Amino acid sequence: MSADSLRIALVGNPNCGKTALFNQLTGGRQKVANYAGVTVERKEGRFTAPSGRVLQVLDLPGTYSFDAASPDEQITRDVLEGNYPGESAPDLIICVADATNLRLHLRFVLEVKRLGRPIVLALNMMDAARRRGVVIDVPELSRRLGMPVVETIAVKRDGVKALIARVDGEIPDAAPAQPDDPASRADLHAQVRELLAATVTMPRATAELDDALDRWALHPVFGLAILSVVMFLVFQAVYAAGKPMTDLIGDGFGWLGEHATAWMPAGPLQSLIVDGVFGGLGTVIGFLPEILVLFFFILVLEESGYLPRAAFLLDRLMVSVGLTGRSFIPLLSSFACAIPGIMGTRSITDPRDRLATILVAPLMTCSARLPVYALLIGAFIPTRKVFGIFNMQGLVLFALYAAGIVGAMAVAWVMKKLRRDRSEHALLMELPSYRLPKVRDVAIGLWERGMIFLKRLTGIILGLTILMWFLSTFPAPPQGATGPAIDYSAAGYIGRGLQYIFAPLGFNWQISVSLIPAFAARETAVAALATVYAVGGEGAGLQQALAANFSLASALSLLVWFAFAPQCMSTLAVIRRETNSWRNVGISFGYMFVVAYVASFLTYQITSLLT
Repeated sequence: MSADSLRIALVGNPNCGKTALFNQLTGGRQKVANYAGVTVERKEGRFTAPSGRVLQVLDLPGTYSFDAASPDEQITRDVLEGNYPGESAPDLIICVADATNLRLHLRFVLEVKRLGRPIVLALNMMDAARRRGVVIDVPELSRRLGMPVVETIAVKRDGVKALIARVDGEIPDAAPAQPDDPASRADLHAQVRELLAATVTMPRATAELDDALDRWALHPVFGLAILSVVMFLVFQAVYAAGKPMTDLIGDGFGWLGEHATAWMPAGPLQSLIVDGVFGGLGTVIGFLPEILVLFFFILVLEESGYLPRAAFLLDRLMVSVGLTGRSFIPLLSSFACAIPGIMGTRSITDPRDRLATILVAPLMTCSARLPVYALLIGAFIPTRKVFGIFNMQGLVLFALYAAGIVGAMAVAWVMKKLRRDRSEHALLMELPSYRLPKVRDVAIGLWERGMIFLKRLTGIILGLTILMWFLSTFPAPPQGATGPAIDYSAAGYIGRGLQYIFAPLGFNWQISVSLIPAFAARETAVAALATVYAVGGEGAGLQQALAANFSLASALSLLVWFAFAPQCMSTLAVIRRETNSWRNVGISFGYMFVVAYVASFLTYQITSLLT
């Protein structure tokens, strides 16, 4: 490392504001969350200090102790000790501690100090500490620890100036390295008590507002009722707030298609633009507002500090089915996408619980399913009110999300019964203070989600949409053909072949062929259907085409299929990487296919009898 550059590692307990500090230093766009397990691997960023020195910053996974019990904790320890593959030890460690909860955080600071490396302690959330009446003698704390101590407020733009000035100067001297053994660890608690007595005055251990809210939020009865109401209202809002914008975007692409038809001469190019791009891709992009509404509420719940409490509240229920309350965070992340949810299981210490969470995470209703749900619900479920208040379409969407959750719990319970070790593991989790979500952090999160969706649209989904248009258009019908041209296309032949498998579920050949690109990206099922029906001459819009060619029983069967169907290829690849086992990939794909097929079959057959 040259004199003009410095390599810094950010470490600290979960919920200390470390990732927010990283964003302020580097301008990074990593999501800020206030629960353990969101940062599951090393993140890196750079910024130039006022002196011109380039500072390379590593945001390491949050950990409570160097007694590594999970993969993400092991990553942190390996990097700081210089044992991480392909990396040397950092030049400087910034240990971030929550100033409102030094009783917990100082123990880890003392563990980091024993490494014998240069350290700066960042006392974060100092504004919250002052509001609570917490008084910290910073010079005395610095003297007793033998390291520089700097006050920071990571969520404010000017809250890290003092820290930047300190790390831009001379590297502080390191304390001598100390042995790491059980006897020396036992002394850490006594050292923390001495430090607190000498340097910290705290009127109460927890905030009065937190205690008042938690009496309701963590109540075994009222707490569950509050959680149910919150999640129910979120799904109602998806339709109430997102549907008008979705309709507007759909009308816009319809207008573009009409004008393109008028401006362009008839032929393959016109069909590609109108049927493939505007008809297929445009249909998918129309569901972006509903996806963003869902993410908005999830981000607000994350930023407010409510989600860790939901995990604590659901721990008893999750343990009863063979999971743990710590599984709640990865499973909730899987509502956005199963890939980060599966990666988030690295915070689960027990290998058995981690594998169970990985295998059921894809059953959570990811955002890629939402376009399919919105399409079919809009086509077959009326918009009337239930009890004069609730939107029936929102109720159906809530039921589909609930079906994924119940399915995951059922699969986990079966796994628990099949394994030999049925012991339960207690959940230990710090509950952060309640806080008002920061507009900047929520906006960054929504921007990230929106860009991820749009990049998928312009990448794999666009490619698959064009491929589906090609398969639906070529080859041309033979001389003297009497049926629709699409029946003689490659898509028509493939779809009718697959229909032998999926006919018992009520799927026609168009639905059957759309399941192929959906395995690469679920949203592509909507684009594929839009393209097939557009090429086939159904110009009234996809929802109208489905309503005319699809029964209610078939629609409900398809909704159930996507609730349980085997996940996308990317998810299978992550399962392979996280478990290092093709066997687990096969188990995941196999059980989901069977569950989806049986559930869809029963849905179709029962609904057909009742309607």
